[in-house]
Amino acid sequence: MSLSAVIVDDEQLARDELAYLLKNAEDVEVVAQGKNGLEAVNLIKEHNPDVVFLDVQMPGLDGFGVIKKLLDKKIPLPKIVFATAFDQYAVKAFEVNAVDYLLKPFDKKRVAQSIQKARAKQSGEVLPAEKIDALVKMLESHKQPAVKIMLKAMGRMFLVDQKDICYAWIEDGVITVVTGGQAGIEGQSNCRTLEELLDSLDPNLFWRAHRSYLVNINRIREVVPWFKSSYQLRMDDKKQTEVPVSRAQTKRLRELFGM
Repeated sequence: MSLSAVIVDDEQLARDELAYLLKNAEDVEVVAQGKNGLEAVNLIKEHNPDVVFLDVQMPGLDGFGVIKKLLDKKIPLPKIVFATAFDQYAVKAFEVNAVDYLLKPFDKKRVAQSIQKARAKQSGEVLPAEKIDALVKMLESHKQPAVKIMLKAMGRMFLVDQKDICYAWIEDGVITVVTGGQAGIEGQSNCRTLEELLDSLDPNLFWRAHRSYLVNINRIREVVPWFKSSYQLRMDDKKQTEVPVSRAQTKRLRELFGM
């Protein structure tokens, strides 16, 4: 019986190498490839593959974050084979119910073994609810947002501390991030969506105030009443930019500041 497979890795060469090895394996069909965690979630939902070869380290949403997102969205978990250049992730890989893990560069025999393990795993096996709950808690406890974020500005690459980020917005598919204070900078993020950027930030600091904006709640200078019971947030950047709060997030604003 043929296995359908999805490959997700942010490195083109790694995807090509694994796709070649799987193509030469018996009864394995690669139905899709993705280059980041958000694509992984969408491809798994769309194709419902038998097995996913998933890179651990990807910008934004990493491999373990993909598992959490699938659980959050109640998308059935496929068989997972994690791929990584670092074997310290092996134990964690099995904690999240992985079939196997592969070390880069890929070895033909190890890929074949992973396929055999995926076939051997009981077809249609479903995690019990209590194990899924434990899995979600474990993934949340392991989530460690990057301390610094890389921005492109003035032909240079800047590493900025999360706490210095004031707000970010997206326009025409480009995410601009602004840091606070008079010496603040304005640069572009490599992330493709605000959701991807938010996944790499501290959830205790950052809030999606509007579908086009996210803000650092510690960098809000003033809450400004606006039309029809709506609000604007005056931020702590050198321009004191006013960021809109969507109607859907007004309740959250009141909860945050006891309004």
